Amino acid sequence: MSTQDGRKLSSSVLHDLRQRVVSAVEEQGVKAVDAMRIFGVGRTALFRWLKSYRSGGIGSLVPGRRGRTKGHTKLKPHQAATIVRLIEDRCPDQLKLPFALWTREAVRELIHRRTGLSLSVSTVGRLLRGWGFTPQKPVRRAYEKNPALVRQWMESTYPSIRREAEAANGEIHWGDEMGLRSDHQAGTSYGRRGKTPVIPGTGQRFGCNMISTVTNQGKLTFMVFKERFTRTVFLRFLARLVRQAGRKVFLIVDGHPVHRSKAVRDWVERNTGKISLHQLPGYSPDLNPDELLNNDVKSNALGRRRPQDRESMISGVRNYLRSRQLSPNVVINYFKHPSVAYAA
Repeated sequence: MSTQDGRKLSSSVLHDLRQRVVSAVEEQGVKAVDAMRIFGVGRTALFRWLKSYRSGGIGSLVPGRRGRTKGHTKLKPHQAATIVRLIEDRCPDQLKLPFALWTREAVRELIHRRTGLSLSVSTVGRLLRGWGFTPQKPVRRAYEKNPALVRQWMESTYPSIRREAEAANGEIHWGDEMGLRSDHQAGTSYGRRGKTPVIPGTGQRFGCNMISTVTNQGKLTFMVFKERFTRTVFLRFLARLVRQAGRKVFLIVDGHPVHRSKAVRDWVERNTGKISLHQLPGYSPDLNPDELLNNDVKSNALGRRRPQDRESMISGVRNYLRSRQLSPNVVINYFKHPSVAYAA
């Protein structure tokens, strides 16, 4: 049995159809199943009309207004531009919204507050896709980061270091330290839907530390050690670094207390012809290419493997770093990341 699509009928024709169907069932005693066949209407529509008639009378069969609900209009171009700018430049809590991240619900609330429009979550999702937004894991950035110092580093300090290194035929190294733990996990594992995979591993917790430097020419130096990172450890690494470099090293590191210790300053001053030490602006790890090596090691040398003890863990990290030394193109690719491309 074919049925009519009420959406293709005019309001007057649809009103007349409803009246005739209800009259046939309620006044003429035609069975509902026969009325469906005679008038070509669906079961759901028929019983909805009967329910409306029985509760509201003949007047309830008048079709309602079609199309978009009054007052519910599309975002105007200037409104959309404002919403996009706010999402790019602000976090929800900065706009006094009860959200920590930009979700569809948060954007929906922002649109309502700014324009008065009440959009569905799915509509907001379509808008976000159209504006070029996708859900992503956010990068955490410290409140203490000073934009003025970062700008000075990018425009003045680092270009000056680069010119000095070129004049001295030196080599710019970016350095950092990192602690590694046996219980670190990265990546995903396939499993049955609804059943989280269980990965066996040792219940013991152990770790090690590493210090490394990278250059935009693909050079990588490292040292893996068990003890705490102290000035003694750092000085041991610096001595090894200048010996292996064969020319003056311009080393850029963060503001760790060890880097700023008197013993380190005195050693660098005594070896000023071999090394020059420089510090990044505070709370700016995103400016250091060596951080990308750290992420690589954590994800691939440790996070996807299961060391049984500290010795196997140290051995695995060293082997991974040696493989990176033999792949300078991978190290060079670290410098292609947008946040550190200035150092390429």
